[in-house]
Amino acid sequence: MSSSTSTTQSAKNKGERTMKELELKYGCNPNQKPARIYMEEGELPVTVLNGKPGYINFLDALNSWQLVKELKEATGLPAAASFKHVSPAGAALGLPLDDTLKKMYFCEGLELSPLACAYARARGADRMSSFGDWIALSDECDESTAKVIQHEVSDGIIAPGYTPAALEILKSKRKGNYNIVQIDASYVPAAIEHKQVFGITFEQGRNDLRIGEDMLENLVTENKTLTPEQKRDLVLCLITLKYTQSNSVCYAQGGQVIGVGAGQQSRIHCTRLAGNKADIWQLRHHPKVLALPFREDVSRPNRDNAIDVYISDEYEDVIGEDVWAETFTERPEPLTAAEKKEWLAQVSGVCLGSDAFFPFGDNIERARRSGVVAIVEPGGSIRDQQVIDTCNKYGIAMAFCGLRLFHH
Repeated sequence: MSSSTSTTQSAKNKGERTMKELELKYGCNPNQKPARIYMEEGELPVTVLNGKPGYINFLDALNSWQLVKELKEATGLPAAASFKHVSPAGAALGLPLDDTLKKMYFCEGLELSPLACAYARARGADRMSSFGDWIALSDECDESTAKVIQHEVSDGIIAPGYTPAALEILKSKRKGNYNIVQIDASYVPAAIEHKQVFGITFEQGRNDLRIGEDMLENLVTENKTLTPEQKRDLVLCLITLKYTQSNSVCYAQGGQVIGVGAGQQSRIHCTRLAGNKADIWQLRHHPKVLALPFREDVSRPNRDNAIDVYISDEYEDVIGEDVWAETFTERPEPLTAAEKKEWLAQVSGVCLGSDAFFPFGDNIERARRSGVVAIVEPGGSIRDQQVIDTCNKYGIAMAFCGLRLFHH
């Protein structure tokens, strides 16, 4: 038996036992061998309870855990995140779901704990991107949350604990190979972190910046009013951005992320990408989308894909005369451009965060079209006044938090 197998097996058999290192099948790609995670000093704060997580799985797990841990600390609410390729597709707080969200998130008829609501919201932000996600939970995974996860396509999960019933449900996923990781919630990493690139070691202080409502006090616009809900959602944006590959912009509403634009070289491209995702989330509330007559044998991922195409300009690809019967019991009417424009025109109450300053007012123009009413960004551009003036034109409240949140 290899050391990798024995280490993982021991973690399965002795859930409380930790270890100094864990060998992985390979690194980011199959040609990158050997691969492992290990501690220079002490033992790993993670235990593999089931499955065999890989290199990218652990990158997602450790970044997503930090995000939900900080959200819980900042808000006092249970939190969940849905990660793909080391950036969040969604993150959310454990607030109740209304009937529309239950339908959108495939949660009708389920008894939902606050933690289950948090994951349903995180997954629901961008269900297309969350296909095959890594899940992070701020609290012990309960049976209610496990039942929500049970029917979703996911690679794995990290949480500080699991109830016996939840663990049995999760172990049944992926033919018994679902990746389940438990983390020591009390673990605090070293203050200095290291990373190697091309054989050269980089060193920096860990980004232990604590994000809270105190970062929203420097309101630079004429509108200096932020509601408690807006403050909560702006903090949600900032903490999400802290663990999103830069450049990044985040839209949030109702205690959940609704659009993330990650890893773009241009900030306006971040704003557009995240705004387009936020618009899709809003359009999924449209009565025509909610009433789509899906065949019972169409799976969740195929429904998500069909909804995404139906909302897009390529709607004929799913409701065309020659294809509609593959997905629907009757041919749906299209959601017209005029109907989409009318629906989005009524959207308001959206919050936006940016991990660095906006260099031009065009970002505000684009954000406004997605219903943004409150913004937080570091400030510091030579064109700050132009950005402030654009906010003032639309009555948007904007706070300068003063600190950049790049993540790589």
